[in-house]
Amino acid sequence: MLITKIYNNNAVESRDKNHREIVVVGCGIAFRKRTGDQIEDSKIQKIFVLSEPDVNVKFKEFLSYIPVDYLTMGNEIISCVQEKLSVEQNTLLYLSLVDHIYGAVQRYKKGIEVKNMMLWDIRRFYREEYETGLYILQIVENYTGVRLSEDEAGFFAFHIAEARMNENSMDMQKIIDIMAELSSIVKYHFQVEFNQESVYYYRFVTHLKFFAQRLVSGKMYGQDDQDELLDAIKRKYVNSYNCVIKIKEFVKNRYSYVLSEDEMLYLTIHIERIIYKSNG
Repeated sequence: MLITKIYNNNAVESRDKNHREIVVVGCGIAFRKRTGDQIEDSKIQKIFVLSEPDVNVKFKEFLSYIPVDYLTMGNEIISCVQEKLSVEQNTLLYLSLVDHIYGAVQRYKKGIEVKNMMLWDIRRFYREEYETGLYILQIVENYTGVRLSEDEAGFFAFHIAEARMNENSMDMQKIIDIMAELSSIVKYHFQVEFNQESVYYYRFVTHLKFFAQRLVSGKMYGQDDQDELLDAIKRKYVNSYNCVIKIKEFVKNRYSYVLSEDEMLYLTIHIERIIYKSNG
């Protein structure tokens, strides 16, 4: 392969045997090289096929500021994700994870901590992705010496869950429709408009998004033995639980999906918060 463009010492543009535009990454791969020179096979660490215009632009911008160590780390992280979750090669996932990690490490070094408001939901409903996020924390520490927080593992899980959703070609319009339907049930039940500036609104909407993804994919959430906790929540948050009963009946009749007790429990809590705390 010949170099058609040099981005930096560690990344060059080329063409593969099918004449597709590619980016070739490797430590020192462009050192003392010029356009038209041969790429040394021994220095190739990763090859990215640039097939989508949006991805191309993001990737080229990405190469302008991400250190080569992070590119190498990204290879190991993607391999980890593929091994644990059977996720196919995904350039956008690679970009989003490495970019997020780079930013997180820079924030850590400046003493800036970002709390993940959805960690509770992510850990609960996207357990596989979250556990993979914990493995990524260790990979990041091995490369950078920085131990990021559990909140970041949740962010990683969110990126992975988004990629898996896109990979499975879910109907995004259907997900949006489901979120709108369930939001309307809550609004009509309580006769309120949501405070969209509230953190509780953000949590509620994200929870609905996760739920809609599971509904569209047919991925029912397994039951945990939380009967006593659900009973306590029903007694404490009577009106919110009654709203969830309406949601349960709607989802069952329209989508043939049966809410688990865990889903009812957490949905009740989210509704209670958005109705009674978001204006507090």
